[in-house]
Amino acid sequence: MTTATLPDREAIAGATNPLGLDGIEFIEYATAKPQALGQVLEMMGFRPIARHRSREVMLYRQGGMNVIVNAHIPALPNGAPPTDQPVLAAVALRVRDAAAAYAHALERGAWAVPPRVEVMELNIPAIHGVGKSRIYFVDRYDKFSIYDVDFVPIPTVDQHPPAVAGLHFFGLVQYIGNDRTEDWAEFYRELFGFVDLPAEQRFGILPKGRILRSPCPASSRFYLQLIEPEATVLDVEGDEGLQRIGLGSPDVLAAVAELGRRGVEFVESRGVHTEDRGALTKTWMGSVSFELVHNER
Repeated sequence: MTTATLPDREAIAGATNPLGLDGIEFIEYATAKPQALGQVLEMMGFRPIARHRSREVMLYRQGGMNVIVNAHIPALPNGAPPTDQPVLAAVALRVRDAAAAYAHALERGAWAVPPRVEVMELNIPAIHGVGKSRIYFVDRYDKFSIYDVDFVPIPTVDQHPPAVAGLHFFGLVQYIGNDRTEDWAEFYRELFGFVDLPAEQRFGILPKGRILRSPCPASSRFYLQLIEPEATVLDVEGDEGLQRIGLGSPDVLAAVAELGRRGVEFVESRGVHTEDRGALTKTWMGSVSFELVHNER
């Protein structure tokens, strides 16, 4: 992932925010091993704060970040049950008006996800994202939230645990198929108002691929990184999906030190190593990793 102070360029300054995007509300994992994934999240500074009223779903939080662990069957849009290896199954975007955002996306060619709402549950509109993932639209996040209806707080647990070293959502890394960069970039530009970062505006330790910046206000801005396979790979279109979460921190080395005390290990190799620009955790459970990126918010 990357971040930068963007220059005052006409192409970027003229970007619009058609949905009133205001950041990420939650990111969701689907897994058949929720306890094991919960241990990973707790090492990363998240705390379990609430349980879903009727499903095997747990809400974790630190600072302004919410992560949902979904072990309910079915957890994925195609009705498939979760697997032992966690999957980044959904991202929920904060918007000005969820119904209007949903209609806007469908008008521009998005595919609707049929709701599976049970009694006393909110109907959160969603469209299909990359692979088997969903993109939700949420407009209840200020004085009232979606969790007030669907989740029961865990007694005696702090509902707003502080973030480790100022960690916050920075973005998501998405793996895509051969020659699919422009297709996906157009998808995010047309539906949500994302803009391309200039090629020279690249920081962090894994700057490969195309970087898209959300049209959110600076306080809630996030990024998407689109990565195609290496040239030696013939075709991985079937493997498209959300790969990992990017976490911003004003002091990456301080965050790495604190997380290290919690048991988190970071990749140290010839090509990837921890520095003040960024760091990459090792991979847990075959698929779960986090990328730290220097980012002032």
